[in-house]
Amino acid sequence: MPALSETDARLTVVIGENPPDRLDKALAREVPEEAALSRSRLMKMIAEGDVLREGVAVTDPKTKVAEGEVFTLILAPAEEYDALPEDIPLAVIYEDADLVVIDKPAGMVVHPAPGTPHGTLVNALLHHCGDSLSGIGGERRPGIVHRIDKDTTGLLVVAKTDRAHHGLARQFEDHSVTRHYIALVHGTPDAADPRLRGMKGVTFETGGIVRIATGLARHKTDRQRQAVVWDGAGRHAVTRARVLESYGGRQAMGGAALVECWLETGRTHQIRVHMAHAGHGLLGDQTYGGKRRLSPKAVGDAAAALGNAFARQALHAASLGFDHPVTGARMEFEAPLPDDLAALVEALRAGV
Repeated sequence: MPALSETDARLTVVIGENPPDRLDKALAREVPEEAALSRSRLMKMIAEGDVLREGVAVTDPKTKVAEGEVFTLILAPAEEYDALPEDIPLAVIYEDADLVVIDKPAGMVVHPAPGTPHGTLVNALLHHCGDSLSGIGGERRPGIVHRIDKDTTGLLVVAKTDRAHHGLARQFEDHSVTRHYIALVHGTPDAADPRLRGMKGVTFETGGIVRIATGLARHKTDRQRQAVVWDGAGRHAVTRARVLESYGGRQAMGGAALVECWLETGRTHQIRVHMAHAGHGLLGDQTYGGKRRLSPKAVGDAAAALGNAFARQALHAASLGFDHPVTGARMEFEAPLPDDLAALVEALRAGV
């Protein structure tokens, strides 16, 4: 029987005789019970590139397997650990007995992890909510149903009770939650741009809306990044975007645009990866933004200096809508741009 490795967080699985006809079923049969990997969890791991055959990710759960084949499963660090309450200020937009809506600042990680055990949103919520947490899954803890990146600002809804957690999770699964983001990107996505019109996965809808649809999976060599994949590989991801303001001319090199993005699906780094795929990476994005810089000729000296020194991806979760998981009432929330992003927008407006 395969055994878990304590040092490299990997699980080696050898396919036994008369295997099922597809990879996900075969792995579900072969993994040891102590690994606690359900078939749904295994399917997610396959889609995210965490199942390797001879060092190469296999991302199709229907892949045929043969007796004796060896697969390596990369196991994410467990999140079941004790988080401690910490008195960290929170911008609470709304709160009741079942849920709380937060405007998260830049630099705050949502959930504790081995590299960031303290100072997270969960630590702050444990202190803020105190005895009002009735428990999620038998523990007195907040229910995290979605996340935004450490350096992305804006709205998050968190469950305080089991009933709210299940109700919100269902809405995220069926994509009935509305999430709109404001981003600053390099260049201006333009329906008249032949380069953009010829790009795989990019189409245009009425009103100048850019629709980007791809698969997303973990990068083959950099496990901290996501990558666009095709042919049914990875997890289906759809982003829509429209230009709100353009700085430096629609076709100008070194210009920028204020863009509204909204998610049909919610994958890790989705907006950042999709806008970079379209050739319009986010300002300040050190992971996906490339080496593009704002030009003083296009946006002015002050805006170029501020934008090129921007210390995080210029992305803000500006609005959030969902049905209250207990009352059923529709709830809509908005959060203004944080000071750093608002200052950059004003500099860009003043420079053109």
